[in-house]
Amino acid sequence: MHFPTHEQKQALLEQVMRLADQRLPAAGAKEARAFIGQYYDQVDPEDLASRNPEDLYGAALAHLGFARQFASGTPKLRVYNPRAEEHGWTSPHTVIEIVNDDMPFLVDSITMEVNRQGYTLHLLIHPLLNTKRDAEGMLQSFAATGEGKQESLIHVEVDREIDAARLKDIGSGIQAALADVRASFEDWQAMRGKMEEVSRELEAPPPFLRNEMTAEVHAFLVWAANHHFTFLGYRDYELAYVNGEDQLKIVPRSGLGVLREPKLGGVSQSFAELPPQLRALAREAHVLVLTKANARSTVHRPGYLDYIGVKRFDAAGKVVGERRFVGLYTSSAYHADPREVPLLRQRVARVVERAGFRPYSHMYKNLLTVLQEYPRDELFQIDEDTLLETA
Repeated sequence: MHFPTHEQKQALLEQVMRLADQRLPAAGAKEARAFIGQYYDQVDPEDLASRNPEDLYGAALAHLGFARQFASGTPKLRVYNPRAEEHGWTSPHTVIEIVNDDMPFLVDSITMEVNRQGYTLHLLIHPLLNTKRDAEGMLQSFAATGEGKQESLIHVEVDREIDAARLKDIGSGIQAALADVRASFEDWQAMRGKMEEVSRELEAPPPFLRNEMTAEVHAFLVWAANHHFTFLGYRDYELAYVNGEDQLKIVPRSGLGVLREPKLGGVSQSFAELPPQLRALAREAHVLVLTKANARSTVHRPGYLDYIGVKRFDAAGKVVGERRFVGLYTSSAYHADPREVPLLRQRVARVVERAGFRPYSHMYKNLLTVLQEYPRDELFQIDEDTLLETA
């Protein structure tokens, strides 16, 4: 099978740049040539091989035109089916163009949302550009690396969609995902600060919490904050007794990241919908709750959000609230040896001990392998007896 080479890609881009020279005044052509070079720089030669120079030129210039005006702080986005007479180029696909401040997880989150809506992604172009803009957000020039402001231009092509309502849904779905990305990016430092604050409190716990388990919970929170957990949301809750029932009340204005809303406080709906025996757990004197949230992540990668809840106690040792973190364990958390992860290390050590195999024997090594390869999400939540039996 013949794969197009880098040289063939350069030859194709040279044709695209020649169109700029033919069609634009000298200053415009110079800017367009530089932009086209950067726009397609990271794209695989095979992704461009079947495209004609006209459409590559049209796509780049359409995005350049769209990016002329941009106010930092909120993404700019459009979803359309390019037509030659209107947009200067054509594509068999529906096209999404985005201009945004650069931040982590943009591409993953956009891809995830497109897939969630049932579309196949055919092409993704993601140049990072340093821009200089005036006070009105008009583009003055592209700057050298390290100067100006870094912006993400993202061009996505998906299956062609002609239904106007569905085109609107694609746009609003991506807009919502980008808002979540921005909220978690802007509040990341504050959320990590919250976890450090909570773990500092557990360094010198009140007498009724002074035990080996609290020390292990403290170690776990320090471990999570040390690049093993991607913080996406945080919120504070008060546990109140209303009309004979427990209610978790949101502490107004305590929300960060994807849990910034609702701004007016209120009652936790997800808690109210829990069966009574699970709600009763809220009163139990365990410091830590590790589980999966009932909401899927819109940021970074698909799957249900991981939930780390740390309870608050009054002086008498009664549970009065919870600090809730939602996010995703990082890949380094998934690849860490469970014998070195706080909370897991105790569980694993006890299971190995209870299994009773002679240290370093064949069965002992097999058991360790099973425990090391055990799905990490389950390992955080499983109880010791079930783990022993399953392993």
